[in-house]
Amino acid sequence: MIQYVYLGRVGYDEALALQQEIVELRYQGRVENVLLLLEHPPVLTLGRNSGRANVLATDEMLARKGVTIHETKRGGDVTYHGPGQLVGYPIFDLRSLTNSSGGRLGPVDHVRKIEEALIRLCAGYGVITGRVAGRTGVWTTGAVEKKVGAIGVHVSRGITSHGFALNVTTDLRDFQWIVPCGIADREVTSLELEVPDAASLPNLEGVADAAARQFGIVFGEPVLAVESVEALRSGAGQVGVQMVAPPEVERLHRLTDKDGGAAEKPVEA
Repeated sequence: MIQYVYLGRVGYDEALALQQEIVELRYQGRVENVLLLLEHPPVLTLGRNSGRANVLATDEMLARKGVTIHETKRGGDVTYHGPGQLVGYPIFDLRSLTNSSGGRLGPVDHVRKIEEALIRLCAGYGVITGRVAGRTGVWTTGAVEKKVGAIGVHVSRGITSHGFALNVTTDLRDFQWIVPCGIADREVTSLELEVPDAASLPNLEGVADAAARQFGIVFGEPVLAVESVEALRSGAGQVGVQMVAPPEVERLHRLTDKDGGAAEKPVEA
């Protein structure tokens, strides 16, 4: 199963330490696959492929705005996290999951499933998105694609960490500090700007609940909400109802991706 926790706003250092703790717990088999959903205060993160050339703001400007910079082990280039953005950290044991061919889920399979979950999440709010060849993430469709969701993961000992960032009500002006994911010829957007009816968009926790359901569908696992990190650690406090979609919804959303990849490496955003 997938144990899901919504954490609200969490500092990046605290969330990174929590990921590292849960990765170890998952490796020891003391927790199930875990999906952490949250938002961060303004922060820039550099993936293993990043260069400071894609950070356009000066250190002085970032310091004045209270924005910190962190180097990470995930794949991909520089990205921004901030209020109104749903950040997800799936801490999954790939050895417990299978791809569409019935084999062990690989890192690229994992990324494609994250994309699929976000594509379906956006569709639930009337926003049609998809993939762009050669560019990981989730993009609006149309003459010029805009990126609404970035993905960058790390895999070690078969356990994933890091994950995705979906712009929900994010202030997109903050992306002017960087070249997002090193892609200079495409803009970013948000669900708030793309949704046909802004009143239909719930608060971030509501979007997080919907995201957890989509992860359950796409990864083929029941999702169980857990009330807190402390409850997750102790194995108690699970909220009674499994967050699964009706069978007819699952039948409408059969996965067709067959990508695979080698383990033990970062995967690019």
